[in-house]
Amino acid sequence: MSLAHANHAGNVHGGTILKMVDEAAALAAIKHSHKRVVTAALDQMTFDRPVQVGDLLVVEAQVNQVWRSSMEVGVRVWAEDVSSGEQEKVAVAYLTMVALSEDAKPVNVPALELETEEDSRRAQQAETRRTHRLQPRKV
Repeated sequence: MSLAHANHAGNVHGGTILKMVDEAAALAAIKHSHKRVVTAALDQMTFDRPVQVGDLLVVEAQVNQVWRSSMEVGVRVWAEDVSSGEQEKVAVAYLTMVALSEDAKPVNVPALELETEEDSRRAQQAETRRTHRLQPRKV
């Protein structure tokens, strides 16, 4: 991260990190669905510590669960000290991405193949988050 990404305190702007998180989530969703996608929701974004100018930001995104046209993508962010190679987790986010057809209508996406216990755990946790996310709509 460079000075162009810094706020007045010398840390990287949260919005800069959020943009990178959104882009990584979109790429994971596109890779799974083979469709263009849009961000429908950002459930949660937590920052564990500031990111410093000079850190290398490592962003990892994974599709956790798939419904009809939407997907939950979990994103983890690490800051790496390029001198030592030491990484520290700095942020976690959960985004809902929706796959779109050529005419910008929601379109079905392939089911998610759960290959490991970890995949199953992530999918179940995504179901729980979805239930909480949709709860206010039912009131």
